[in-house]
Amino acid sequence: MNKNVGGIDRNARLIIGPVLLVVGLTALVQLLPLGTLGAVAALVVGAILTVTGAVQRCPLNALLGVDTCPIDG
Repeated sequence: MNKNVGGIDRNARLIIGPVLLVVGLTALVQLLPLGTLGAVAALVVGAILTVTGAVQRCPLNALLGVDTCPIDG
């Protein structure tokens, strides 16, 4: 699979993903009132965003035909 995540899309994923991971962890230890479902959702979405931003590949982008990476590699 070619790289399909780049530019602002990648930067946003690498910022929002870790923030959601921290929010999910703090909610999981009950420092934020999100509940268990909210904490798990934040952790899952945060992990997906972080990984797809780091590896610059997103299966959903590929499925939808979206490519925000200026150079394939």
